[in-house]
Amino acid sequence: MERPLESLVVRHTLRVPAPSGPAGEGGPAARRFDAALLSVGFKLSAPLLEHLSGLAEETVVETASRTLDTVREMTGDHVAHNVYFKDFPANVPDTFEFWAQCVREALADDGARPGTLAQLSTGVLDLLTLPSYGNYRHAYEEMLAAHEELIAAAGDRLTVLHPGGALDGEVTALYLALAGRTTPLGEEGLRDLARLAEHCAGGPQPAEIPVRENRAVVNRARLGLGAQLLVDTVTDVLRLACALSDGDVSLTEPTRLKSPSRPVRRALLAALDAVVAASPAKLADVLAHREEFKRLGERLHPHEYPRWPHAARVFAVARGEEEARTLEGRVEELLGEGDTVGAARLLAAAAPGRLLRSLDRLLRQGAGPGEREAVASAAEEALPRVSGRVLLSVREHLHHRTGGAPARRVFVNRRGGAWAGADTRAPLPEAEAGRLIAALDAEVQRRLPDPGHLLVDPAVLDVALPLSGKATAAGLGVLPRGSLSEVDGELLRFFVHWTQTERSTDYDLSAVMLDSAYDTLSWLSYTSLQAVGGEHSGDITDAPAPDGASEFINLRLGAVAGDFIVPQVNLFSGEGFEEVAESFFGFMLRDGEQLGRPFEARTVRMKSELRGPGRVALPLVFLRGEDGGWRAKWLHLYLRGTPAANRVEENRATVGTLVRAVVEREYLTVGHLVGLLAGRAAATTEWDGTEPPAGPVTYIGLERPEGLHPESVVFTPENLGALIPA
Repeated sequence: MERPLESLVVRHTLRVPAPSGPAGEGGPAARRFDAALLSVGFKLSAPLLEHLSGLAEETVVETASRTLDTVREMTGDHVAHNVYFKDFPANVPDTFEFWAQCVREALADDGARPGTLAQLSTGVLDLLTLPSYGNYRHAYEEMLAAHEELIAAAGDRLTVLHPGGALDGEVTALYLALAGRTTPLGEEGLRDLARLAEHCAGGPQPAEIPVRENRAVVNRARLGLGAQLLVDTVTDVLRLACALSDGDVSLTEPTRLKSPSRPVRRALLAALDAVVAASPAKLADVLAHREEFKRLGERLHPHEYPRWPHAARVFAVARGEEEARTLEGRVEELLGEGDTVGAARLLAAAAPGRLLRSLDRLLRQGAGPGEREAVASAAEEALPRVSGRVLLSVREHLHHRTGGAPARRVFVNRRGGAWAGADTRAPLPEAEAGRLIAALDAEVQRRLPDPGHLLVDPAVLDVALPLSGKATAAGLGVLPRGSLSEVDGELLRFFVHWTQTERSTDYDLSAVMLDSAYDTLSWLSYTSLQAVGGEHSGDITDAPAPDGASEFINLRLGAVAGDFIVPQVNLFSGEGFEEVAESFFGFMLRDGEQLGRPFEARTVRMKSELRGPGRVALPLVFLRGEDGGWRAKWLHLYLRGTPAANRVEENRATVGTLVRAVVEREYLTVGHLVGLLAGRAAATTEWDGTEPPAGPVTYIGLERPEGLHPESVVFTPENLGALIPA
């Protein structure tokens, strides 16, 4: 769905672009707007309320309508969340009693009785064939009437919307921020950047677009304007071709390339020709995507354009007609000869980022202290030429590779597919690892800006550094994989919503409880509607548009046994997470006496899009602390699962293994960067929620507080990626 530009600004920045309209008496309308926002957990900041109050009423009403639509979608309140059991979480029946009731109702149904009797005679019964199973038995309005009004509580979420500037200025600023990010964007971020680039590609541009996927999206818009393309490798051109075909610009998934028009063919061939003419060694990059370049050549017809002979060489290499020696091949030759130091020096000169990514292997293959010292020295000399994201990624890696490292490894691909296994590698020598960690910290600190007065919300310190947007799903209140956040409430309620596109689709929300050894204690699912401390809202097996389907799990945290709660969404049948029209997961926190409907937007703490490659989604895990309190650790992972009929009973062992690997891993956090920034700050203050300092500050926190000096620099989860130095 293509979102209006104003909606993109609100979603990414929590700023409302200044409406254009005449002055007037908009105070009453602005206060009604603020009250409506409160019902979904948002509010207007004092400056924004004041600004709107000075506009004409019709302008305020139009702004309110657009903004409410946006924030309701952000929380998941844009759809009607019904439940199978109308009184949920009250009066949820015993699982087997419920199934028996469905059988009795089928036997009383003249149409269903013969088939049900035939199944019963075999001893096996398919629940999905029972008329009263899996479909809502009451209207949404009937469900609402069965629930008392939600009681307001101090712990309800309250997200503040701040005033923005003129729409064009806000859109341009957002475009520059996303395009110039030093870390990759997630799927939704790339879509939003593409939308912004259509509007902004002809205007101001960031000084640099370091992330290749972002560059491909921007190049598509620049190509439409006839502007110069930003390419310096042959792979940049391949990514652009994928963007033009609405494919995967990360090159992770194959793209069915379209046949471009003649002007586009000429532009792509000219770009390839210029890259190879300037640096023939870059032909080696073709080998990493040989088949894709073959298909691209079939669509560009390079033989028709002899004026670009260097472009033709790209496709000759792809077909194997011309040899291009790769850097990797030369490195492997040196390593095969036992020349570890030579391999390190070659990488340092030609590809310093690859040298740092290869440090683990090079240090382990070093024949002795002298070789390891030479490898470490080569790495130290290369540090100034390596991106900040790689520096921090390697810093995190080295932390886990000394003698005290965990015994298990977790592997996560770019799309969230995950698996875990034993770490059989020998630990790295502590002397070299410690030396390199110190050098990495010093280089990152050197690149960080002088923050002046640094003001920090302590709640943000355990947020994992967003080294890639692909480690964070799109949504509200979502944090990067590995982040920890406090869970403050008596009732924890999960929800999943999905709307199928063409085929009948059945997702099953489940939650498994694990003990301290990560073994299963119990679970809640459609096969276990009640367990210690919780209830399941009932199985829905079809989710047609426009209303889709929802399922919930309610947990009283004080009654939960075990040390871990792992919610999961299992694909039982139908369309995958990337095929449905919409799918999202989230959780709510409530006080014990709040009552309310199964879904209440202002109690939603997190709402995360489900868009991944597997058949089992693991959004996060809840951990019990030594003090008995609970914290969430963010996963954003997908298990491959089986083609159909995925159930918590079958995957709980795999889930336990994977959760253990993530829980026991220490991720590099915002707290680490704050420590480095503090070394350059004029003053550092932990914000206690009171009135902030009067002068400009650099603020890092989960939400922007009101009252900051207008010249302050603010980092919140919406733009934490900007903390990563270039």
